[in-house]
Amino acid sequence: MKSKKLTFAAAFFLTLVMMLVVFTFRWVSNSIIFSDQDYWLTVTFSISILFVINYIVLNFLLNYYGNKQINEISTILPFELYENDNETLTFKSFNEKVSELSEKRASEMDTMREMETYRKEYVGNVSHELKTPLFSIQGYVETLIEGGVEDLSIRDKYLDRIDKSVERLLNIVKDLDMINQYEAGEINLNISNFDINLLIKEIKEMLEFEAEQRNTIVKLQTTQTQTFVEADKQKIAQVLINLISNAIYYSNREKAQITITTSILRNKVFVEVKDNGMGIKQEILPRIFERFYRVESSRSRREGGSGLGLAIVKHILEAHNQNISVESVYLEGAKFSFMLDKSVNYS
Repeated sequence: MKSKKLTFAAAFFLTLVMMLVVFTFRWVSNSIIFSDQDYWLTVTFSISILFVINYIVLNFLLNYYGNKQINEISTILPFELYENDNETLTFKSFNEKVSELSEKRASEMDTMREMETYRKEYVGNVSHELKTPLFSIQGYVETLIEGGVEDLSIRDKYLDRIDKSVERLLNIVKDLDMINQYEAGEINLNISNFDINLLIKEIKEMLEFEAEQRNTIVKLQTTQTQTFVEADKQKIAQVLINLISNAIYYSNREKAQITITTSILRNKVFVEVKDNGMGIKQEILPRIFERFYRVESSRSRREGGSGLGLAIVKHILEAHNQNISVESVYLEGAKFSFMLDKSVNYS
C-alpha cells in the first residue's frame, strides 16, 4: 500500500513537471490559446493519459528493479522465507515473510531465555537438595571416625541420622527418576475399579502418627459409603499421600484440621483435600506445581521432602486426563481438588 502511494505521487509529480515544460515552451512561442475550449479539453485529456502512462511505467520499473534487488538479498536470508524453492518474492510477500520470521525468532529467543532460567534453577535446586543430606552424612561420619564410634549412645544416634539422610537421598533420586519418566510421557497406568473412600481411609490411618505429632485432625467427608472409580490405584494413592502429607506439614494451627471430601458428579467423582493451615500467597499459586518449588523452603527442607510432590501429582492426574485445581487464602488454608472417572459398574 505504501509503495503504491509513492508510485502515485511520483507519477503525479513527473506528469506535472512534463506539463510545465510543455506549457513553458508553448508560452514562449505564443502558441497557447486561452479562449479555445477544445484546446483545454485536449490538454486535460493529454494530462490524464500522460499520468496513467507515467504511473504504469514507474510501477513496472519499481517492481522490476526492486524485486530483482529483493531476490538478490533473499539468497543470503534464511530458507524459512520461502514456501518453495522456485518462489519469487515481491515487496508485499518479502515484507510479510520478514515480519513473520522476526516474530518467530523473537519467540524462539524468549523460549530459550525461559529454558535457560529454568535450567539454572533446576540445577541449583537439585544440587541444594542433594547437598543437604550429603553434608549431614559427611559430618556424622567424620564425628564417628574421630572417636565418636566408641561412645555407644553417640554411635547409635549418628548411625540412625545417617540412615535417615541416606533414605532421604534415595527418595530424592527415586522422585527425580519418576518425574523424568512422567515428563517424557512414560506413565504406564494400571486401570482398575476400586473404592476411593476405602483408599482414603487406608492412607488416613497410615499418616495418623504424623498428624497426631502436629495435633492435626484428618477426616473423610462423603455422602456415599462406597465410591468406586476407574483409575490406577497405586498412583492415585501417591496423589492422596502427597496432598495429605503437604496439608499435615503446613498445618500450623492449634486446632489444625484436614478434610478429604468425595462426591459424585454425573460420571465423575470429585475429590477435595482441604486444610485450615497457613495457606498459599496468590502470587505464588501458579508456581507450586513446578519441580522443587517450595511454599516455605526452609521448613520444607527440614522436613526432608524432595520438593517434587506436587509436580508428581500434576503429572499423574494429567496421565488420567484430569487436572489438579488449587484455591487458597493466605493464613486461612488451601484446598486441592481433582476428578476421576466413576466406575461404569457403580451406580
